[in-house]
Amino acid sequence: MRICLVCEGCYPYVAGGVSSWVQSLIKSMPQHQFIIWAIASNESMEGNFVYELPENVVGIEEVFLDSMLNKRRTKKKKIVLSDSETVAVYRMLTCTDPDWDVIFNLFSRDGLDPIDFLLDPSFLQILKAVCENEYSHLPFTDFFWTIRSMFLPILYLIHNEMPEADLYHSCSCGYAGMLAAAASKYYDKPYMLTEHGIYTREREEEILRAGWVAPMIKPLWIEMFYMFTRCAYRSADVVTSLFEYAGGAQREIGCDRKKQLVIPNGVNTDIFANVPAKKPDGFIDVGAVIRVAPIKDIKTMLYAFARVEQENDRIRLHIIGPTDENPEYYEECRELLSDLRLKNAFFTGRVNTAEYLEKIDFTLLSSISEGMPLATLEGMAAGRPAVTTNVGCCSELLFGVNDGFGKAGICVPAMHAKQLADAILQMASDPKMIKAMGANGKNRVLAFFRQTDMINKYLSAYGKAIENHKKGRVSDGRNRI
Repeated sequence: MRICLVCEGCYPYVAGGVSSWVQSLIKSMPQHQFIIWAIASNESMEGNFVYELPENVVGIEEVFLDSMLNKRRTKKKKIVLSDSETVAVYRMLTCTDPDWDVIFNLFSRDGLDPIDFLLDPSFLQILKAVCENEYSHLPFTDFFWTIRSMFLPILYLIHNEMPEADLYHSCSCGYAGMLAAAASKYYDKPYMLTEHGIYTREREEEILRAGWVAPMIKPLWIEMFYMFTRCAYRSADVVTSLFEYAGGAQREIGCDRKKQLVIPNGVNTDIFANVPAKKPDGFIDVGAVIRVAPIKDIKTMLYAFARVEQENDRIRLHIIGPTDENPEYYEECRELLSDLRLKNAFFTGRVNTAEYLEKIDFTLLSSISEGMPLATLEGMAAGRPAVTTNVGCCSELLFGVNDGFGKAGICVPAMHAKQLADAILQMASDPKMIKAMGANGKNRVLAFFRQTDMINKYLSAYGKAIENHKKGRVSDGRNRI
């Protein structure tokens, strides 16, 4: 089977997290071929892969959002929309769930060029009606450029040539989910959606904090991403989440329970369960295996460690992972480390995690949003307990759900430097607790979070997606566009 993995802002350009999951998924299914459909922000990333593509990757299609900035109008012939197309476009611009079959057909590779359309009188007429009916308090010129910036990326992506596959598997909602939905419709092939976090909620948080979005238009931006997510949920034949609470959030947004599966992340226990215990050296070493990105909240971690150093100068913080994803944020973190005059905290850059864990007593996670963090699971598999923020399913990982294994770490609120510092100090002060919690975590991973179990569940989910797609074709008379 040929599977198209649709990846947004991650594999193969960014290491860790979802990208690690993608790499392990591909390598663990040598019987299948994979095409990577990678969405990235700018053309400078072309070919700059941080992963060596496995042999069963038979193709990679790269699309870059900044490519559309170089496109020019190709046709001057006036565009005439049908009544159904006009309604669909109007509902899309107002984020009120259009008929996506109409939109996908209208802007497919064989359809309208979005650059042409967004400068055509037919579009301006629809936009004028939207502005008058919904946003009369906004100047039309400002509204035009806002709408253009919102919808040109997705229409541009839909208009690109789509790789053909036997099944489409998107690693998130958003643009990746929309592209997979469009390709599934175009080729009449099954579509499976996997969410590692709740994409829409994460985008909502970002937009609410963003300075580049005018306050009066933020609700529309947020509704756009919710609209994209509802489209992905409805189009997908199977929707997976990492844990049950996330599945509940999906249902709140609009996912059909009948499509849902929970497939937890899995760890290569052959590697991580054999990491030896750290040899005593007079220090307690804390390892934050993490991408240096704002969502990981490295700054709160550094403020917390400043408190730790004041109390105990025999604790060291290793911030382990790639630093090139967001160079500006990395530089801000380096400056903060210097300003705080931290002597025992340092960035390691990208390393072999399993080998580096030999130097670590326990792991640390300061994220403000997570799904099921692989780094925490890998540390647990190696017998390292964790201090984490209470995001995603971290509390379930550390405390279990009536599984009898006991606590594997300490959970604290996100963005709370004092409580994070107190937890680090508490863990570091009790070697017996480190050992006991480490054993609990290792047993939990061996029981519930093996990579082999995860892969078998995804293989089964692919089969269910194919079956559901066939049933849907029969019940709704689905045809290729």
